[in-house]
Amino acid sequence: MFWFDKQNPNVTFMDKRIQPPVECGKGRNMRMFECTPDVVADFKSIPYPDNTFSLVVFDPPHFKQAGEKSYMAMKYGKLPKDWQTELHVGFWECMRILKNEGVLIFKWNETQITVSEIIKAIGCEPLFGNRSGRLSKTHWLCFMKGVSDIKTTRSSAERIEK
Repeated sequence: MFWFDKQNPNVTFMDKRIQPPVECGKGRNMRMFECTPDVVADFKSIPYPDNTFSLVVFDPPHFKQAGEKSYMAMKYGKLPKDWQTELHVGFWECMRILKNEGVLIFKWNETQITVSEIIKAIGCEPLFGNRSGRLSKTHWLCFMKGVSDIKTTRSSAERIEK
């Protein structure tokens, strides 16, 4: 939703779903939604080799609770009950496909889960971040692969075991 030009040839858009244009909501709240990714895949298993990209933007679902047929769930997705493991695996999969010194931008909205909970779940602290949006609930966190000053808060093995 944040791309200025969704047809930019330098961007590969990946999502695990395809949704042809569909009307959602009722009356004045009626909206159109579609999801037509370039690559259909789950962020926990990205179909690219290690060290492929210089920049990755990770924008996972951020709702734990949303109506199954709601516009918000359709547009943004919904996390499973084990969201910590889901986001941990997805984050490190994004790091895997980054080139050394590649940049990972992690977009997160704190509506239901705080950034501190996210950092704990992924096991890595960002280099820096920025809040945005009307209520400053959206955070843009920046990570860089292979930088010696990245602090991991837990090893991958410890996080997955829990």
